[in-house]
Amino acid sequence: MGTPSVGPANVDKSRLLEHYRSMCQVRAFEETALAALDEGLVPGPLHPSIGQEAVASGVCANLEVDDILLSTHRGHGHTLVKGASPLAMMRELLGREGGCCGGKGGSMHIADFSVGMLGANGVVGANILIATGAAHAIKLKGEPRVAVCIFGDGAVNRGPFLEGLNWAKIFALPVVFFCEDNQFAATTRTGSVSAGEGPAARAESLGIQSVTVNGNDVLEVDAVVRDTLAGVRAGRGPCFIHALTYRLSGHTATDAAGYRDGAEVAQRWQQDPIARAMAMLVDAGMTAAELNDIKNQAGLSMGAVLDEARASAWPEDRHAHTDVQDTRGQGLVAGI
Repeated sequence: MGTPSVGPANVDKSRLLEHYRSMCQVRAFEETALAALDEGLVPGPLHPSIGQEAVASGVCANLEVDDILLSTHRGHGHTLVKGASPLAMMRELLGREGGCCGGKGGSMHIADFSVGMLGANGVVGANILIATGAAHAIKLKGEPRVAVCIFGDGAVNRGPFLEGLNWAKIFALPVVFFCEDNQFAATTRTGSVSAGEGPAARAESLGIQSVTVNGNDVLEVDAVVRDTLAGVRAGRGPCFIHALTYRLSGHTATDAAGYRDGAEVAQRWQQDPIARAMAMLVDAGMTAAELNDIKNQAGLSMGAVLDEARASAWPEDRHAHTDVQDTRGQGLVAGI
């Protein structure tokens, strides 16, 4: 599978503008969530995906509502672009009533089955097996939809990666495995602990068609994901996409990332996917003022979302014992 050429001469301006709006929404949501954390409103950790917005928009803009998505502990953008309500997501981060998971999941465990988002996951690599199982169910039921699993480069060194990809290939499942490679597994540079030629080579060793893309170029991600999904929907079995990007923030909101060289981070800011898209749109005839207005409006919109979430009620005490496993073997207690 080849990598498309994307440049000023063949830019789809309207599609790029959609992505630009989407990426601005994702970044505004996370910047607003970080402000809420500083205000003491978020009772758990936040893992920002600032710098990785091209993956969220490029992947999820190509999914249908009933397609299945599995995400990571760094999944705000994926969830938002898949169609989840930003207000429900913000309420979830704040632990409030009306959150995606009733205020019980927090940032790392957001799910919204109504838009096909089966959940973020705090266990690295665990989402790979869930996606594989979902894809197997889709195939057994003869449904036209697909499953997409986004995971980080750190997951490639865990057992679920081999188990999930092997199973998917054997049964020719309708699943796209998408490695969002930000080059760090928490605070460890992944390349220093990974043998071999990288994630795509590992997938190819199992006979899975693979492609590597520039994860900071939203149009490149968009084109590759679109073509890949067409093949998977046509029954060609699983595919693997390796997207090279960079996490511009620390591992968590409170991680100063002192393990990285400041010059490296500054250089990586020059490849910021939102700035790249903005430059391409200016080349296509839009003005910086128009594009900055879109960015500012996204910030104002998410500020209003935070205000509404802050004013939302706390869950009632009676919900404390719902959605938990009954230790007497009676299954799940009635849900919210």
